[in-house]
Amino acid sequence: MNKEEERWDIYDKNKNLTGRTMKRNDWILKDDEYHLTVLGVVRNKEGKYLITKRAMDKSWAPGHWEVSGGGVMAGEKSEDAVKREVLEETGIDVTNAEGGYCFTYHRENPGEGDNYFVDVYRFTADFDEKDVRPQEDETSGFMLANLSDIEDFAKQGIFLHYDSIKKVFE
Repeated sequence: MNKEEERWDIYDKNKNLTGRTMKRNDWILKDDEYHLTVLGVVRNKEGKYLITKRAMDKSWAPGHWEVSGGGVMAGEKSEDAVKREVLEETGIDVTNAEGGYCFTYHRENPGEGDNYFVDVYRFTADFDEKDVRPQEDETSGFMLANLSDIEDFAKQGIFLHYDSIKKVFE
C-alpha cells in the first residue's frame, strides 16, 4: 500500500477506537478525536541512541534530528507499528530486542483536525553503524548519539519531540 492510500483509525479522547478511519494526513478530526502515532527510541548495547536526520525536502522540520516513528495504520497494533517504522526507517529489526512500551502522550491542535496520541517505546538491541540502513527518501543521515548529543540538539531546537519524550532517555 502506498502512503497516499494509507488509512488510520480514529480514537476518542479516552484512546478507544471509534470504528471509523481517516485517510493518512487528511486532517478531518473533530476536537475530541485523535489518530495514533508511535515513536521508537533505539539504543545499542554500548548505550548510544540511533537518531536520524530528516531529509531536507521534508515540508515539516527538514534537517531536524529525531527518533524513528510514524502513523499506526488502521487495524494495526501500536507495537507492530513501531517495529515496522524502526525497520523501515533504519534497517534495525527490534522484534526480539529488550524493552517495549514506555508511555503515551497526546497533542491537541484545536480546529486543525490533527489531534494525536503518541505511544513511546524504548528498545535496546545489538547493532552498530554498519547495521544501520537509513531510509533514503525520509532521512539525510543518522548518528549513534550519546544522551549529551541529543540534549545539545534539543537545546538548539533541532531534536523533534524532545520535551515530550525526554523521560524515555532516563
